[in-house]
Amino acid sequence: MIFFDNVSKVYSNNSVALQNITLRIQPKEFVSIVGASGAGKTTLLRLLLREEEPTSGKVMLDGIDVSDVKRRYLHHVRRRIGTVFQDYKLLPMKTAYENVAFAMEVAGKSDEEIHEDVPQSLDIVGLGDKADHFPSQLSGGEKQRVAIARALINRPDVILADEPAANLDPINTWEIIKLLQKINSLGTTVVLSTHDKEIINNLDKRVIVLDKGIIQSDKENGKYLL
Repeated sequence: MIFFDNVSKVYSNNSVALQNITLRIQPKEFVSIVGASGAGKTTLLRLLLREEEPTSGKVMLDGIDVSDVKRRYLHHVRRRIGTVFQDYKLLPMKTAYENVAFAMEVAGKSDEEIHEDVPQSLDIVGLGDKADHFPSQLSGGEKQRVAIARALINRPDVILADEPAANLDPINTWEIIKLLQKINSLGTTVVLSTHDKEIINNLDKRVIVLDKGIIQSDKENGKYLL
């Protein structure tokens, strides 16, 4: 379970990114964090990844206070969380296969595990036939699928998707959203950050609306009407 316990984040210029955020996300949930640019969505995700630290409050992952984890053990927490970004963050000189394999190499997996798991992960996202393609040879939607395969490869408990369709056309947008729904149906918690009203209003999942760092609403099967 993810638990933000009265979390605030204030930057050094006194800019308030989050203010007194309390929320729980249960295992296997699909939750959308929505709001305009600057609402605090990305800060929320960065706190869970320990890329930022809260000014006050606690960020918990299955009872572990993420902020209290010593830096030399932080990789154990981060391996439980797969991340997908709007700009893909693929390594341009590596193929689709090598981009996904690299995440396993960093995690210390064996060559045998890599050879077995990478093709399976690419098959899940529908790119088994593009394993040898470099990012420059892939469409935007295909690049994002590689990024999702990479996020899945170490079998995380949670996928954080930060505006994953922001750079995609409508057809590829829905392909990526359907893929995230499929991953969720297989038992992985998905936290989607977006400002796209159409996506939210068609998902029929839990919606948390942020505005200027404050939770404005938190509804099951919610709509984004702001």
